[in-house]
Amino acid sequence: MHDAPLVRLEQVTKIYRMGDVEVGALRGVDFTLERGEFVAVMGASGSGKSTLMQIVGCLDGPTSGRYWLEGRDVSSLGANALAEVRNTTLGFVFQSFNLLARTSAVENVELPMLYAGVGARERRRRALEALDQVGLSSRAHHHPNQLSGGQQQRVAIARAIVGRPRVILADEPTGNLDSQSSVEIMQLFQTLGANGMTVMLVTHEPDIAQFAARVVVMRDGLIKTDTRQTPKAAHAEAAS
Repeated sequence: MHDAPLVRLEQVTKIYRMGDVEVGALRGVDFTLERGEFVAVMGASGSGKSTLMQIVGCLDGPTSGRYWLEGRDVSSLGANALAEVRNTTLGFVFQSFNLLARTSAVENVELPMLYAGVGARERRRRALEALDQVGLSSRAHHHPNQLSGGQQQRVAIARAIVGRPRVILADEPTGNLDSQSSVEIMQLFQTLGANGMTVMLVTHEPDIAQFAARVVVMRDGLIKTDTRQTPKAAHAEAAS
């Protein structure tokens, strides 16, 4: 099955019921994600881009259609099985960092491994390794309020990659950052991609989408365009 796409959605719909009203967030979406791809998903508010990410991230299930992740049909899994998939295969990065305020950077990164039952010494070793990957070794024992926004997002990325997931799902990860920090975060995603990590990024900022090799634009619950491009090199942008 190794040649199959890492992620494959077939005719996926998602209908939310708000009282008596049905809202079609996704209306028959076909979508694939290959290993090592860096994809940006764009679209106006209500276009379905966040719903697409939630389904790919196993945070929600489709109303109809099928979803295969690494060749496994996850569209009909129950809550416990989906949680297991999330913990072993997927890493999440959000706009608001979601770090624990009274906890050091390295302890924040250790959290997913704590839930997974990894021993204390191994947790610490892997957390420090992940912080090194995002260039924050020297800030391991700082608390979030001692870190800049860009540094906090790096800690959040270290936490996302510490479990060695196949896919990183990033929802507006630069939404709270200044432009310099944003470029640095995109440089980090490009480096992770070059090392074989698959990255799916939701953004409404065209200048952020330029750093991805593929841009999917959604409208009214459907994929409107899906184009490949030569990504802008973030390291060159960061240096200028």
